[in-house]
Amino acid sequence: MNRRMVIYILGKMMGVEALLLLLPAGISLIYKEWDGSFFLIPASICLILFALFGRKAPADKVIYGREGMLIVAGAWILWSLFGALPFTMSGTIPSYINAFFETVSGFTTTGSTILVDIESLPKCMAFWRSFTHWIGGMGVLVFVMVLANLDKKSSMHLLRAEVPGPEKDKLVPKMRQTARILYGIYLGLTALEVIFLLIGGMNVFDAVLHSFSTAGTGGFSNYNASIAHFNSSYIEWTITIFMTLFGINFNMYFLLLLRNFKPVWKNEELRAYLGIIVAAVAIISFNIYTIYGQDSLRTAAFQVTSVMTTTGFISADYTTWPMLSQCILLFLMVVGACASSTGGGIKVTRFLVLLKSIRQYCRHLIHPKQVSLIQVSKRTMSSQVLYGVHAYFMSYVAIFIASVILVSVDNMDFASTLGAVLTCMNNVGPGLGVVGPSGNFSSLSVLSKIVLSFDMLAGRLEIFPFLLFFNLNAWRKKF
Repeated sequence: MNRRMVIYILGKMMGVEALLLLLPAGISLIYKEWDGSFFLIPASICLILFALFGRKAPADKVIYGREGMLIVAGAWILWSLFGALPFTMSGTIPSYINAFFETVSGFTTTGSTILVDIESLPKCMAFWRSFTHWIGGMGVLVFVMVLANLDKKSSMHLLRAEVPGPEKDKLVPKMRQTARILYGIYLGLTALEVIFLLIGGMNVFDAVLHSFSTAGTGGFSNYNASIAHFNSSYIEWTITIFMTLFGINFNMYFLLLLRNFKPVWKNEELRAYLGIIVAAVAIISFNIYTIYGQDSLRTAAFQVTSVMTTTGFISADYTTWPMLSQCILLFLMVVGACASSTGGGIKVTRFLVLLKSIRQYCRHLIHPKQVSLIQVSKRTMSSQVLYGVHAYFMSYVAIFIASVILVSVDNMDFASTLGAVLTCMNNVGPGLGVVGPSGNFSSLSVLSKIVLSFDMLAGRLEIFPFLLFFNLNAWRKKF
């Protein structure tokens, strides 16, 4: 394994995080807050690490899939460890474990929180909290690739290890150019949402923070009541539309920019994604009509898109809804958004592949000699992709069961225990019961917070890079 290249890229990552930590420090100057000074110490430490390990590239720059996965997992862990320091040093979140949980929740765009009084946060801390969503939404390594000139093969393995979904497509031949296109689309949609929210009456600070959270499909708000604080139909519909847009595969936007509309319309994942949202909104609107009356459509549409895109914004306490609506939301929580989007969850593509695999096996039982292929959007799924999807599902179930057992030590009710693990593994945010829309994760034990932090990282990194990071054999042997 090329350890020097791994250390070099991680060192470069520390330099980028140092620059990012200066942004909330600048926000504190605008609002005349002293808390911004607590960003300078971790920024200085990151700069020292960059100077020691990230300035001079090693002679051998070649890395493979293994190194790419280890770098991605290591980068996310390091960014979370250092990103949590300002919260603890300022006393905003005195417990480092709590601060780490909050920061992991930010970078992984989960949106689960341990904070009880969010509105008491200094502006700079609230900005950093939501900004971690925006950086983590597209991926911290993708962000670095936009800024840094890495080797072509290095970029390829890093992008494949970090971008969610069973298949990783290059929009253009060069990976760095692909990363820049992705971030260009991402930045453009974020800026567009800021404009629409300003039109809706939000101030600049609120509009930027909620756009960060929507774009990263994270769900952090600087208000205790989340989006319900604004009590605005316009704002809810605006955020509903943008949550839906950020849950779509970003490759579709690139095709639209090229005016290549046919593949977009025929994309099976996109049609399934939108179809599920429409069906869920229709059923839940009817199911909660007796509670909300004419507002049932708006309320259902907001919560359905918030849960399915794993954003986690709240406009109503869905744990008080009829059981049918709660079960549908639980299903959407697991399914998640499209591959290569900023959304979490298992992804619509994987469910399509799994369902088609079941159908193929049933056909095989009826016609044993018949050869049939699994296709999604008229693309044949290779045996490697199929094997990866099945391995992902098995790993997902194994981690889920182990996490539920560990979190059950807190002796919460079944719904709360199940909801806490599901919402963290799928990077949703609020769960059920104690950790539902009207609660938070502050009452959980240190063990549960560490387990759930692991679940958030594993879920955001599609499980395997994170598992590989803790596999000692991966650091010694070649693939």
